[in-house]
Amino acid sequence: MELSRRTVIAGAAAAGLAAATTAGPAHATGGRKPVKELFGKLADGTKVHRWSLENGGTRMKVLSYGGVVQSLEIPDRRGRYANVSAGFDDLDDYVARSPHFGALIGRYGNRIAKGRFTLDGTTYQLSVNDGENSLHGGALGFDYRVWDVEPFTEGSDVGLRLRYTSADGEMGYPGTLKAKVTYTLTRFGDWRIDYEATTDKATVVNLTSHVYWNLAGEGSGTIEDHELSIAASRFTPTDAGLIPTGELAKVAGTPFDFRRAKPIGRDIRAGHPQLVLAKGFDHNWVLDKGVTARPEHIATLRDPSSGRTLRIATDQPGLQFYSGNFLDGTLTGPGGSVYRQGDALCLETQHFPDSPNQPSFPSTVLRPGQTYRSTTVHTFGA
Repeated sequence: MELSRRTVIAGAAAAGLAAATTAGPAHATGGRKPVKELFGKLADGTKVHRWSLENGGTRMKVLSYGGVVQSLEIPDRRGRYANVSAGFDDLDDYVARSPHFGALIGRYGNRIAKGRFTLDGTTYQLSVNDGENSLHGGALGFDYRVWDVEPFTEGSDVGLRLRYTSADGEMGYPGTLKAKVTYTLTRFGDWRIDYEATTDKATVVNLTSHVYWNLAGEGSGTIEDHELSIAASRFTPTDAGLIPTGELAKVAGTPFDFRRAKPIGRDIRAGHPQLVLAKGFDHNWVLDKGVTARPEHIATLRDPSSGRTLRIATDQPGLQFYSGNFLDGTLTGPGGSVYRQGDALCLETQHFPDSPNQPSFPSTVLRPGQTYRSTTVHTFGA
């Protein structure tokens, strides 16, 4: 029977044995103060730092460049650690070659058709970087920016507060947007992300995290044997440019039905027209719960070989599941392994792609005086 790390910790603490659990001594200490080191410099001389955090048996390294999660280590069922996040070991690769590995995404996660939308009667042309469309905020989105980082320890939690101010007109978006993203490692080893943003002019916002997961360990090969469940009865089909058509299609009877856990590889070659278009899964699932006031569990990923599990809770209405279709063997991870198609996957909590052009989708408009807030929690187990 699978036990959550939270249950294991609670039981061990009751027995006075918390320090002896596989999650390590951080349970007894309430976490270690984040450690800062120089990771590299950009071409203009800007320094990029790396922060190391540990709490509740989870170890994480985060870059000030793009808010990138460079590594995230968790134990398997035998207590053996592995980094379960794809990435690079040097800054130059993140700058020149990264497919958004581990990054904070903004101003708008996912795609906007033709890089254009109209708000309050004004049409805005955005940076186009994905064919004729804008993807993940444009050519120089938030994952290409150096964030101000402030470490913190609060009670038994440790974490980082990352801040970035996006100027009016950056990548074509209206309004000066002040963004704050908080990464927290709890005493149970959960990784919580809290997003906040304010603007001085009406704009659109959709922030997310773009970690590439492989629970068997970074560089270990395919994720097709990972078992995935998603609490969604519908998804948004796309056109050839991966822009939603506006339809909310039922998953029942299709390869897109993950309401019960199944191996990712079971249906990925089923020949469904949507799988052919995207070369696999690269779609938005319409979560049954919709927009909620607090995070609710919406997906579980499990690697049978290691026993590692990832449970995701969010307040967002959508989840983009991307099966690593465009990894093509040209990128090499920190362990020296080449990343090929299907060697990692993304589970991006979000509002729907192209919402600014789809009136029937939940709104992503943010106005002056309002605060954009969103929370996603990742819970690890084995």
